[in-house]
Amino acid sequence: MSADTHSRSSTTRPETLAVHSPQAEIRGSRPLGVPLHQGHVFAFDSADALAEAFGSPDAFLYSRMGNPTVRSLEMAVARLEGGADALSYASGMGAINSVLLGLLSTGGHVIAQRCLYGGTYALLTDLAARWGVEVTYVSGTDADEVRAALRPETRLLHLETIANPTTRVSDLPALIAAAHEAGVPSVVDNTFASPLLCRPIEYGADVVVHSATKYLAGHADVLGGVAVFKDAELHRRIRHHAVEQGAVTDPFAAWLTLRGLQTLPLRIERQSASAAELAGRLAAHPAVAAVRHPALPGHPDHEVAARLLPRGGGGVVSLDLAGGREAGRVFVEAVRVASLSVSLGDVKTLVMHPASTSHRQLDEQALEAAGIAPGTVRLSVGIEHVEDLWEDLEQALAKAL
Repeated sequence: MSADTHSRSSTTRPETLAVHSPQAEIRGSRPLGVPLHQGHVFAFDSADALAEAFGSPDAFLYSRMGNPTVRSLEMAVARLEGGADALSYASGMGAINSVLLGLLSTGGHVIAQRCLYGGTYALLTDLAARWGVEVTYVSGTDADEVRAALRPETRLLHLETIANPTTRVSDLPALIAAAHEAGVPSVVDNTFASPLLCRPIEYGADVVVHSATKYLAGHADVLGGVAVFKDAELHRRIRHHAVEQGAVTDPFAAWLTLRGLQTLPLRIERQSASAAELAGRLAAHPAVAAVRHPALPGHPDHEVAARLLPRGGGGVVSLDLAGGREAGRVFVEAVRVASLSVSLGDVKTLVMHPASTSHRQLDEQALEAAGIAPGTVRLSVGIEHVEDLWEDLEQALAKAL
């Protein structure tokens, strides 16, 4: 506190002093961690400075328009993904909504891979019903399929690096190139891979989205989303919509996500290695009809995964139980080390039954087209000891036989 402030304090009444708390100045040192700027509004010394702050992502006046802690998260994820800039949101679906609503208008056309996160599928279905946005679904593996689906009104190609929950791996370079031939931008959901395993912008993606709730934060205590942009102009365009929509990140959530990013490389390495090990063992179990993990030689996209995911296939394993839907129910209720939960990317291992939870919006025909069977179980591997996890899965599978 400066001497001037102190002298004024001696004559200022207590009611005013209680409102105007002094702020410590940091001199000769710096915080090792990113500070938490929880305050939502900032004061200025001049009217001109306040006026100039509107519209600038690096001038802070009101946290819906920008916050120092949130901005630190945006810059950190943009750097990890190799993008020009990023926007942070209150959830992963907030990020996807903002990007799609910013790129689409009435009568537009979207090309999307057939197996998508259920929330994304529901959003596209809603846009089709209310805005007349048409959607053509493709496999995500064939560039010619994308070319055949292109129309003059096509406005974007939407892909997932690793599909939820089937773990199919999109051939990003080929598919994005096919869209770019027609001037169509691409949006890639990189949640399952994280920027530690794949950076879609290196393969031409225009926008990369994340549910920061998952691997980026990683500790089941944050809800958030991030969109990273290849170029600054598109970032400015979507930022305008994002500010008006108001689905912004709370500063504390941003601060927790920044904390999680520090251990992301360690977590991803451990989770990917354990997932690959467990997938190999699950493939030999009599209760399991099929196992899908990009590191398995029998995975339908193993060759693509070897090119795009050389550091590991991620922490998610998809397995089909031979006993169908009932076996899936028994299995997810029988685990003890793992937890029955709808999320993924956590330090704890999580299991869920997609057909009745994350993909409940899909009817039986849509589930089959997406490659989701009645007995499909999604296993998100945490950082526990792999042998403890295997013992837990074995006892649960024995009950599901």
